[in-house]
Amino acid sequence: MVGDLQDPEDAPASVRKDQPDVALVDLSIPDRDLASAIRSMSSARSELKVVVLATPRDRDRILAAVDAGGVGLPAPRVGSEELLSGIRAVARGESPLSLSATLALLGSRGKAALTTRERQILALVARGLANKQIAAAWGISEKTVKTHLGSAFQRLGVSDRTQAALWARGMAF
Repeated sequence: MVGDLQDPEDAPASVRKDQPDVALVDLSIPDRDLASAIRSMSSARSELKVVVLATPRDRDRILAAVDAGGVGLPAPRVGSEELLSGIRAVARGESPLSLSATLALLGSRGKAALTTRERQILALVARGLANKQIAAAWGISEKTVKTHLGSAFQRLGVSDRTQAALWARGMAF
């Protein structure tokens, strides 16, 4: 651990000075513009990965934090081993999203934003099918599946199959 800050406004200077690889930001801190702090920290050190600690009731703050560049939304009451594992995953470039926080985040984007075919394909992704299997099931090319998935990812604001599958599992099709 490099440091512990009480005032988010001090974060950019601390990041420049200490050069951490990962920063933890607790969204439960009231009356603070933590999204702005995340942006400032990321500007101060482009390699920095920011782990956001949040609860599902923090949905608006989660959205703002993720839009600012935060990753990894572990549940705030996780055990120390799980939190450490999550921090290590973020340091490796992974995003260990908790299911409850992910559903709060992705559920706000709404299923209406997707086409019927995108929802159908995401349902199969959530069941663990590969693109080739989805293509065979729908009688379409694998390239078409990738196109639908890319469009769905963009509409949902997700970056990978895992996040999309979590969204699909949380929505009633």
